[in-house]
Amino acid sequence: MNWDDDTDRIVAPAADGEDTAVEAALRPKDLGEFVGQEKVRQQLDLVLKAARQRGATADHVLLSGAPGLGKTTLSMIIAAEMGAPIRITSGPAIQHAGDLAAILSSLQEGEVLFLDEIHRMSRPAEEMLYMAMEDFRVDVIVGKGPGATAIPLELPPFTLVGATTRAGLLPPPLRDRFGFTGHMEFYAPEELERVIRRSAGLLDVEIDPAGAAEIAGRSRGTPRIANRLLRRVRDYAQVRADGVITREVAATALQVYEVDGRGLDRLDRAVLEALLKLFGGGPVGLSTLAVAVGEERETVEEVAEPFLVREGLLARTPRGRVATPAAWAHLGLVPPQHGGTGSGGQQGLFGV
Repeated sequence: MNWDDDTDRIVAPAADGEDTAVEAALRPKDLGEFVGQEKVRQQLDLVLKAARQRGATADHVLLSGAPGLGKTTLSMIIAAEMGAPIRITSGPAIQHAGDLAAILSSLQEGEVLFLDEIHRMSRPAEEMLYMAMEDFRVDVIVGKGPGATAIPLELPPFTLVGATTRAGLLPPPLRDRFGFTGHMEFYAPEELERVIRRSAGLLDVEIDPAGAAEIAGRSRGTPRIANRLLRRVRDYAQVRADGVITREVAATALQVYEVDGRGLDRLDRAVLEALLKLFGGGPVGLSTLAVAVGEERETVEEVAEPFLVREGLLARTPRGRVATPAAWAHLGLVPPQHGGTGSGGQQGLFGV
């Protein structure tokens, strides 16, 4: 299987078509129902309550963090808490300043504009957004060349909620215009268990605490992945068990889908096995590792490595990729006494 499209993986953090349809039913409707992100939730609650008491529009909000942690859900909760409609778009969809002007000019007073992947917006649109956020005004250029004129267009007060997975790519002038910035962290297993039990209730699935814990432990700290695994385990329990998700049923089901106890899938294990068995744990270059796995360099670097590094199973060093002791233990292998390949590993491989 080619993993260039990360949504092909059951443990992919990005949403696929099925996720988009199901998440609408599973999303919490207010901050009281929202599980996890305790600091962001408490801070945002204060911001929204204060705005409501003043009868004002809420400050612009920037949410950053990995995919699947709840940025879109929080944007919808912000709109619900403020009793305002929400308009949803994304940075890649706004390639010209005119695209943004058309959206802004049609906003109602107090409306929430959710701009996903805001770091991918075009530079001209980004510069127009500065004035819109600060002064609730945009200048629409009419005509071309020396005869062009700028017509100021007043905007009703609105709340911009920007979401990004790459906060470092946002220019400082844009970041500074957000009144509240929240960073979404990966979830603890206990928080994911609560997410799974809540989702199971909404899906009318019977699950015991041990079954929820088993799924949570393999969900990579991401609610979207937890909900996806829950649906796949539900299917297994319905077809091959009595419909009740226990620890044994969950473990067997996820073994069928090749998701191991730490949330690694086939691609993750292939990278680790190549690093350990072929290269003695490294260091080895990324291109060489990708060839050994039979994948593109970008696939290994962008799809597999982030989770392996976060789990402490792989390290990126100036000399190349290196497996950690935890990687050897996870695959049940004994590390070589020399502690890595170096010249000894190359001799073992090529007999020189």
